[in-house]
Amino acid sequence: MSEFTHFNQQGRAKMVDITEKNDTARTAKAKTSIQVTKDVYDKINNYEMGKGDVLSVAQVAGIMAAKQTSQVIPMCHPIPIKGVDIEFQWDIKDNEYILLITTTVKTKGSTGVEMEALTAASITALTVYDMCKAVDKGMIIGPTFLVEKTGGKSGNFYRNL
Repeated sequence: MSEFTHFNQQGRAKMVDITEKNDTARTAKAKTSIQVTKDVYDKINNYEMGKGDVLSVAQVAGIMAAKQTSQVIPMCHPIPIKGVDIEFQWDIKDNEYILLITTTVKTKGSTGVEMEALTAASITALTVYDMCKAVDKGMIIGPTFLVEKTGGKSGNFYRNL
């Protein structure tokens, strides 16, 4: 494991200097999920939730979150996001209704977009929760994790699923 890079010589927090890093195409994909009841599942899919089209609103929230990541995570660099995609898929087994959320973020720059993909996934799930909490407050979010990242000095990462 490499050394932590966000500490200065005094052991205090710093933002990493990336001025010498080359611009490369970089991508990151993250996943999370939210487990809901059948009632919530039905209301989402029948567009009956009182706050509106849950998945459309959550998708826009996730895209906005990716673009604002550096505003909420202190050591993240503001970066030019080139693309954000959010996909939904239902996994239904034995009366468990799980919405799978996959986010993909792309840039061309000197630092990666892992945090942007993870933030997008988290905020997408939280938006689903917010829009559905009047029906059920027992929804479960997670796990949230990085699936893959490409580009940059450290190379590619692919999680074995």
